[in-house]
Amino acid sequence: MTAVLTAAVAASVAACTSEGNSAEDAASCVYQVTYDGRTYRDVANVEFTVGSKLGTATKPPCDDTGGQDEEPATKETAYSVDGISPRMAIAVGDSPDDVQFVAVYSGNELPPEVKELIASS
Repeated sequence: MTAVLTAAVAASVAACTSEGNSAEDAASCVYQVTYDGRTYRDVANVEFTVGSKLGTATKPPCDDTGGQDEEPATKETAYSVDGISPRMAIAVGDSPDDVQFVAVYSGNELPPEVKELIASS
């Protein structure tokens, strides 16, 4: 199965980021999940093949409203990505046909294996 993703690249390690310069501007939560003790963030425009089911990833709670209507933590299925170690990147979602590509970042840098996959997409 090949999946093409269109999610935005997340550049912040924090669970929420602020958009704009005033306190009245809305904040939005960065898409990230934890799996096997590692934190993964979304990556845009990657063509990849979904591999086998790995287990359960957790999307942490999002509080971008200052305590009102906080989104609770959720569980999603983690899948391997063909050709990439799960230590670098995984796919997460409800089914292999509906997944999002996420990768471990070092600061704001993607692992070389993920950069190569993006370049070949």
